[in-house]
Amino acid sequence: MKSKTIRRWSFIHTWSSLICTMFLLMLAITGLPLIFHHEIEHLLGDAPKFREMPADTPQLDLQQLVEKAKAHRPGEVVQYFGWDEDDPNGVITIMAPTPDTEPNASHTFMLDARTGEVLEMPSANGGFMMVMLRLHVDMFAGLPGKLFLAFMGLLFVIALISGVVLYLPFMRRLKFATVRQDKSTRLRWLDLHNLIGVVTLVWALTVGVTGVIAACAELIIAAWRNDSLSTMIDPYRNAPPLTQLAPATRLLDIAREAAPDMEPSFIAFPGTLFSSQHHYGVFMKGNTHLTSHLLTPVLIDASTLDVTAVAERPWYMDVMSLSLPLHFGDYGGRPMQVFWATLDVLTIIVLGSGVYLWIARRRATRRTAVDREALS
Repeated sequence: MKSKTIRRWSFIHTWSSLICTMFLLMLAITGLPLIFHHEIEHLLGDAPKFREMPADTPQLDLQQLVEKAKAHRPGEVVQYFGWDEDDPNGVITIMAPTPDTEPNASHTFMLDARTGEVLEMPSANGGFMMVMLRLHVDMFAGLPGKLFLAFMGLLFVIALISGVVLYLPFMRRLKFATVRQDKSTRLRWLDLHNLIGVVTLVWALTVGVTGVIAACAELIIAAWRNDSLSTMIDPYRNAPPLTQLAPATRLLDIAREAAPDMEPSFIAFPGTLFSSQHHYGVFMKGNTHLTSHLLTPVLIDASTLDVTAVAERPWYMDVMSLSLPLHFGDYGGRPMQVFWATLDVLTIIVLGSGVYLWIARRRATRRTAVDREALS
């Protein structure tokens, strides 16, 4: 590779890395506890603890749970019901003053599906894990914060690609995984930086790309609302506002009939981001590990309980749905969590050593300039 080309790639790698490094370090550090969020929530006592009851205790119907939720927070409306993956009796409930209240201003708690008992979830309403999540997702800056972090993610991907380009001629001079112990501290760290960077390359690219997609989730959902959802609810465009919702009692049975061999993931109540003013949106998921992340919306008329649409998923919603769990290592249980955490720590070392190498190089350049000036 010509020296001019190497200098160009070196410039791209240096500045794309430096600009994003501090934010990438923040994301890597906050990402570590998020990988083990279930375990940390239990350790902190933030995880809901259900009352011991016989295994065959029947569950309340959905409308009864709606009434229990409203009694807990009078004057608010139910936005979403979701089902806890760890316990089939746990119904994650999100409420707010209005259906279209933005998510960060809503309140989340758990309902015991057997009794309607309310179990608060500190981790979802400002606890340690929520602070980590908000820092990781948008730095408490909403959509501008998400888009800024998406841009940092793009710079990270550029830094990785340019680093590979620079490492290829470097490998011709040294055997792979060589760390020159007899050289200066800066050169030893350079060798370690390159080695760890190459070892973690595929993972870092995966996390970087999925992180960019996750940061753009709000825009992707807006595109889905303006495209697929808008087409499905077009017949209701001039319909008068609903004055009363049909009871939610049979929603799950209706959705299961419309989407057989699937299970409910969550229900979006009328007026929320994932429904319309006139529909319940029941989002169904597949029953395999992969398809459980792919959601099929069943739109149910909120006044008649007729199914008006079973939507096919646009490709970009599938990409987003698969990217989110891949980003946090949620696919393979504990072994995947440990693997993800190990690679996360190695990435922190790469980022930190990159800053050190830049500072050390600048100091060496300054010393060389001073020495030349002294000799002249």
